[in-house]
Amino acid sequence: MHELFANLDIDGWLQRLSAFLGSRHTVELLALQLVVIAVAVLVAWGLRAATRPWTSHLVGLVRRRFPNLRLAQVLDRQMPLIYLWLLLAVAARAGGGLGPAWRLPQIAADLTALWLVLRFSTAILRDALIARLITTIAWVLFALDLLGLLQPTEGVLDNLAITIGSLRLSVLLIGKAAIVVAVLLWGATLVSRLVSSRIQHIEGLSRSVQLLIGNLIKIALISIAVLIGLNTVGIDLTAFTVFSGAIGVGVGFGLQKIVSNFVSGIILLVERSIKPGDVIEIGNTFGQVVSLGARYASVRGRNGKEYLIPNENLITNEVVNWSYSNLLVRIDAEFGVSYASDPRRVRALAIDAAKGTARVLPAPAPLCHITGFGDSSVNFVLRFWIEDPFEGVANIKGDVYLSLWEVLQEAGVEIPFPQRDLHLRTVAPEVAGAFGAASSKADIAQPERVADDKDRTGAHRGAGEHRA
Repeated sequence: MHELFANLDIDGWLQRLSAFLGSRHTVELLALQLVVIAVAVLVAWGLRAATRPWTSHLVGLVRRRFPNLRLAQVLDRQMPLIYLWLLLAVAARAGGGLGPAWRLPQIAADLTALWLVLRFSTAILRDALIARLITTIAWVLFALDLLGLLQPTEGVLDNLAITIGSLRLSVLLIGKAAIVVAVLLWGATLVSRLVSSRIQHIEGLSRSVQLLIGNLIKIALISIAVLIGLNTVGIDLTAFTVFSGAIGVGVGFGLQKIVSNFVSGIILLVERSIKPGDVIEIGNTFGQVVSLGARYASVRGRNGKEYLIPNENLITNEVVNWSYSNLLVRIDAEFGVSYASDPRRVRALAIDAAKGTARVLPAPAPLCHITGFGDSSVNFVLRFWIEDPFEGVANIKGDVYLSLWEVLQEAGVEIPFPQRDLHLRTVAPEVAGAFGAASSKADIAQPERVADDKDRTGAHRGAGEHRA
């Protein structure tokens, strides 16, 4: 920091400013620079007006082909500033032969570039923190360049370095590498999104193959961006050979789960056993596959929750794919009726109830079978088919049960409930006396209710009897 302030030379700068303002030639040169900046502004707006139809047509084409790309819209709105920056940069370079006094066009060009960086970062980047970071870096660089401290600052940062073998790492080199790699990674991600969106419109490729190609292209572009970025700032990658080999084994053990999930994701995309849109059931999770990523699959349940299931679990565990080869799903609804009912009539009523329910397919037709004779009912199973399991299974089963209830009630078919008759053959005298006293009080207090209970017990005695 002491070296940085020593290079500032405030007294010398004030003396040069006094001499600058006291010279007629300097004042004329200053006025000329202001005129050049004003002319550049007018020419930039003229170019914008002249090229507006062409740029609007180009932006329209880009929007139709890439509806999710916001870069074209931002470029269209900032075209006047782009023209102004180009004109000011040309003016600053053309007037460089007039001496160090020709500074205003360069300052205006830097301000315009700074404003463009701020606009692009806030409009394109979705992460507010990254946008603020880019804004701060841009302001710092502009301030250092305006005060003439950019090169001294670079020198100070370059002196803060360490040497590892033949590799010299300085703060300046690491900062440049981080900026260049970040820009290249952003460009690689943008290009991969564009390519993936174009691949999705290619007919003849399944959804899983499109995702596989898109992921491979994204990985390749990111790898190339990192290599180019490190080479651009002058980092020799061969110096990392021994270092990477030493830590490769340790990192490999730590990242084996990640690598396993990545390889499992590629296997899922290649063999297409699970595809986006499939309805799967794994463990206690039931839902529709929304997307397949490099590390996990996103499954949206009927409750609105999204479950992120590692790809390795989809490979190693048992998965029920309700829509693997087709969307037809059979659902069984079990019920029972009293022994006094006609079984053939009950079967017909149950089939009619299923046919009258929405989402139940007419073909394959619903079926109803007797499954056994229970303690208090004749048991049936009603089987029907649907072709939209992603719309839910429990809801359609509930609708069929509701329709079945209404049909059986209208037809007078009874759905029984378990009943038991208890006969006591041997009872202790004190227990018998207590039962007798309680029975006498009940007969006196509620004779009508007792009679009703006896009638009901006699009516349902044939439903089932247990003797103890």
